[in-house]
Amino acid sequence: MKRYEGLFVLNTTGREEGVKEALDKISAEIAAAGGKVETVQKMDRKHFTRVVDKKHTAGFYANVIFSGAPTIIAQLRHKLALNEEVFRVMFTESPEPKPAK
Repeated sequence: MKRYEGLFVLNTTGREEGVKEALDKISAEIAAAGGKVETVQKMDRKHFTRVVDKKHTAGFYANVIFSGAPTIIAQLRHKLALNEEVFRVMFTESPEPKPAK
């Protein structure tokens, strides 16, 4: 099992209350793929520096740390590409937390 960090940009155009539901769906997708969610960190809504589409000028950023098999990333990319609430996603390997002294 590896530890991963997923940065999600959520499409919350006109509905700020949908953020919690979108993050619950993402957590459910991770669990369905065999992963275990450790933390979900809601960041904030930010405007995009480079606007690709006039409809999407901002997004809500969220950081999810989870663990799973190395094949989980491909499964999640495929599943989340079909989700309209997820605008962009980036996965990286996350190091193990250092114990506090």
